[in-house]
Amino acid sequence: MNFCHNNDPTPTWWSGIAAFIKKPLAEAESDRKEFLNSTESSEIDARVITILVSVAVLLTLQHYLLAGDIFLSLAKWIQSTSPDLAANLLGEKNLPLRLNNPYWFNQDPELAWGYLMFWALGQVLLYVAIPVIQILFFFRQSLSDYGLKVWGFASLWWLYLAMLSVMIPIVLMVSHTDSFQDTYPFYRGSLKEPLWPRFWIWEAAYFLQFIGLEFFFRGYLLHGVKRRFGAYAIFVMMIPYCMIHFGKPMPETFAAIAAGIILGFMCLKTRSIWMGAALHVSVALTMDFCSLWRLGRFDQ
Repeated sequence: MNFCHNNDPTPTWWSGIAAFIKKPLAEAESDRKEFLNSTESSEIDARVITILVSVAVLLTLQHYLLAGDIFLSLAKWIQSTSPDLAANLLGEKNLPLRLNNPYWFNQDPELAWGYLMFWALGQVLLYVAIPVIQILFFFRQSLSDYGLKVWGFASLWWLYLAMLSVMIPIVLMVSHTDSFQDTYPFYRGSLKEPLWPRFWIWEAAYFLQFIGLEFFFRGYLLHGVKRRFGAYAIFVMMIPYCMIHFGKPMPETFAAIAAGIILGFMCLKTRSIWMGAALHVSVALTMDFCSLWRLGRFDQ
């Protein structure tokens, strides 16, 4: 696959689209070839090894440390050491031995809210803290090199709107399915509970988690390995990004493959994660609102 040449006589509109797609890919390939031709490439690439191993370790820690039973152990410790704090967070109750009931989210809103906040903030910590420490203190690079630059992030606003216009109708169509309504929103509270404040506090933490996710995959991983893999770094990043969706409805997991590639391209072109984060937040809010609407929460 050659991203650098376009000699085919094609219509102007198609040439424009092809040039739009090929430019950031060709730049990434040019950077890769420049790196491979340098003396640095003959040495062990400690940065790429560090990033790839860190991604595997951090995703493993997320899977095991942010599980329900870990939260339950922490909640019991807080309850034994600071009963007042536990009562404010989780209410006055005897905590269960295990969170092995798949429907406990719907049956115990206070416990669900505490766990989800624990999960979202834990995600942000693992997605952001260790990669930022590595970038600043070990790689000695700027965070703007890893997608956190603000200038120019909105240059593909039209692509963001186009993707949103495709996603929203799909969300509306699948929002009536049982699997969708069993999954979203992650926190719905009791039927008598108003959406403010807990639902909206949860949504804020949920949105922050998406920013961390975008930085981790499209910033830290994508930009961290692109000098070694060039444009193919998009597909390196897409694999673990798809895998974190395992356990969600199958159509969403398949959609994550396409989303990972498209968002990776957008970040490669703009060198910024913010448009991808905005898209994630917009779709997530639409999904949660559609589910609440189907549940009749807006009729109260």
